[in-house]
Amino acid sequence: MRPLSISLSNSWKPRLFTEVAKTSTEQPTKTCLRPRKRVLCHQSSIGGREGEMVKSEIVMAAEKLVESAMKGNDASHDAAHAFRVRDLALSLALEEGISSSSDSMLIVELAALLHDIGDYKYIRDPSEGKLVEDFLDKEGLEESKKMRILSIIKGMGFKEEIGGIKVGNYSSEFGVVQDADRLDAIGAIGIARCFTFGGSRNRVLHDPSIKPRSDLSKDKYINKDEQTTLNHFHEKLLKLKDLMKTQAGQRRAEKRHKFMVEFLEEFYEEWDGRA
Repeated sequence: MRPLSISLSNSWKPRLFTEVAKTSTEQPTKTCLRPRKRVLCHQSSIGGREGEMVKSEIVMAAEKLVESAMKGNDASHDAAHAFRVRDLALSLALEEGISSSSDSMLIVELAALLHDIGDYKYIRDPSEGKLVEDFLDKEGLEESKKMRILSIIKGMGFKEEIGGIKVGNYSSEFGVVQDADRLDAIGAIGIARCFTFGGSRNRVLHDPSIKPRSDLSKDKYINKDEQTTLNHFHEKLLKLKDLMKTQAGQRRAEKRHKFMVEFLEEFYEEWDGRA
């Protein structure tokens, strides 16, 4: 595997905003690079000019809930993960052509932000399982939108597709949110998250005598006590590319999947003393 080569211009400096559009008669549109101050991928005229980017109060409240509810998690499933999934989901929605519906974009954004609150891997109290539903009720979100968001969150986990991709109808909102979450599980960030989670659970990094499980069931997948971090790639991460629901997700998954395969090849060569 060839070493990575990263070249940065001497003039490069980190900036909060970057210009993405500029004409001689218009001010540049600003796109925020930080999760909590990101710009929506869809446009709204609420409270401003047509085309002005606006963040709704319920989205800001959801961001605060994410930061509060996930602050005790390790970095594999922290607020930054939720913000990345939100940004990915909105971007996929734009590519998939559903951004013209403000209702769909709100459902996508809220489901993506809230999807890991009450995750069984981190739940400390049974009441945390109702945090999202209680939040949506408190914010006065209409019942139909609330149920669509809760349905996306309930069905998007990998454990629901252990045996392969589900055959059936699913909404476009479900597809982009699930694909966004799965994209964040693979590629460079996915590798970092995998080792972060394994380290937080004090798991063995790699043991050639412990083979990946080929007969996974939902219950077996949830019970990972005797598994190694490397086996998680084979039991889940390398399978995600073929489970993407949207064409946009499939395109992005190809590059991230290839990066993981190359990483694993290098890892095993170094582990065996061949590199």
